[in-house]
Amino acid sequence: MSRIAVLGTGLLGAGFAHNLLRQGHDVVVWNRTIEKTAALVEAGATAAENPAAAVKGADRVHLVLTADDAVDSVIEAARAGLAGETWVIDHSTNAPARVAERHRILRGQGVRYVPAPVFMSPANSHEGTGLMLLAASDADAATLVPILSTMTGQVWHVGERPDLAAVYKIMGNGVLVSVAGLMGDLYTIGQQNDLTPDQVDTLFENFRLGSIFPRTGGRVRNAASMDTSFALTMARKDVGLMVDAAGGPDSLTVLPAVASAMDQAIQTGDGERDFAIMAWRTRPDEG
Repeated sequence: MSRIAVLGTGLLGAGFAHNLLRQGHDVVVWNRTIEKTAALVEAGATAAENPAAAVKGADRVHLVLTADDAVDSVIEAARAGLAGETWVIDHSTNAPARVAERHRILRGQGVRYVPAPVFMSPANSHEGTGLMLLAASDADAATLVPILSTMTGQVWHVGERPDLAAVYKIMGNGVLVSVAGLMGDLYTIGQQNDLTPDQVDTLFENFRLGSIFPRTGGRVRNAASMDTSFALTMARKDVGLMVDAAGGPDSLTVLPAVASAMDQAIQTGDGERDFAIMAWRTRPDEG
């Protein structure tokens, strides 16, 4: 079994560490708040006093940190203990541009830094399920995918572009937060019209959305040139009905922003185009 360091033992990092311990690995953990390592030590991990001590002798290092600044500072602090052959696998959610620059600098310095953000809950990390994205060369992926597969249900090798996994990660999170906001709007409309949340959910038992994202993506991409099947002016009227049915915009999250984008598109002369024209305002006009 391997010696593995986990730097950052919040909920996600702690789940990774527990999973690795169950697999029989020698796990060393470090966290800025030492109290967050106590349960892992009880489970069999070793707590290190600093990042350099944690990574010393490790076959691989897993970073599960809050943001780019923390990633940079922890890697810098760990450098004294890093061996040249040690993998440094970064699961943090980071800015793509900073990931690309970090990768360029560290790889140039001989550090085997690999971005691998995740779509995983703490329960997923503990159970070894979920989705892990890996930005790596084919050669590195051939080594890392079998290793990382023991930590997640699926490893998606996105290719060698170093920032691509980070781009996909923030887009995926965009879906999650946007849908959460939209569901809140739908529940508000339901509440104002004497429907319980369970009754609102019944809509999706009949109006199934399994393929809506790729289909709507195609609609948005082609809105400037496609034949209109649902005019923007008509869609804007319907959004007005939604806002009114919810009791006004003050109680909503997503729909007022959609209405504003529609108004801007109508003002620029796109009212008779397909409603999706309002959704991607910075693209070159195709039509």
